[in-house]
Amino acid sequence: MKIISMIPARYAASRFPGKLMQDLGGETVILRTYKAAVKTGLFDDVFVVTDSEIIYKEIEDNGGKAIMSKKEHDCGSDRIAEAVEQMDVDIVVNVQGDEPFTDKESLERVIEVFKGDKDKEIDLASLMTKITDWDEINNPNTVKVITDSRDFALYFSRSPIPYPRDKSINVSYFKHKGVYAFRKQAIVDFQKLPMLSLEATEKIEAIRYLEYGKKIKMVETDSEGIEIDTPEDLERAKKVWK
Repeated sequence: MKIISMIPARYAASRFPGKLMQDLGGETVILRTYKAAVKTGLFDDVFVVTDSEIIYKEIEDNGGKAIMSKKEHDCGSDRIAEAVEQMDVDIVVNVQGDEPFTDKESLERVIEVFKGDKDKEIDLASLMTKITDWDEINNPNTVKVITDSRDFALYFSRSPIPYPRDKSINVSYFKHKGVYAFRKQAIVDFQKLPMLSLEATEKIEAIRYLEYGKKIKMVETDSEGIEIDTPEDLERAKKVWK
């Protein structure tokens, strides 16, 4: 089974433009993320796929592998799909470009999901981590996920799900972490499927898979990491890096 990692990287992030080129301990965020993915030793190859010449040059000039997108894309999955369509690979792991503290154990667990899936029931696997802070549960920047009894995703939302109408019920809340492992065909199919209303409303690309009947296996992890979405996140990351 050939397994590669693709790191989608946009320069013009809406909340923090240019965040991937910010300095983190003497190297850019995107270079730190690329090196972290390589260092795990889990992949036959690692690529940054980008629409930015600045990011492309940053990776190539530092001995890494980068792919320039040929088309404009609305999301990272579309960008990856274009890049892998002609590649001879089985599993593609999407590592977010703004997560320089990529955790080997968590990535290993989403890859293991496919090794035990003899019937090829699983189209993709992703990570979730338990959250208890109500500010985070209510924060629309935090994507929440609910699952069935076998940990297949039922829905993703920026709203608190499940809604706590009866607060006496002991229910856990889970944050969706943007790390995905795909069967190659699942992500190639994704690019060809038009966005439907639920994805368009929530602005969560994982919903497109659910709307078209794809099965997403969720894997719980304790690793929080730091996603650099805002200047405040970057300052927090710098303190952790020190």
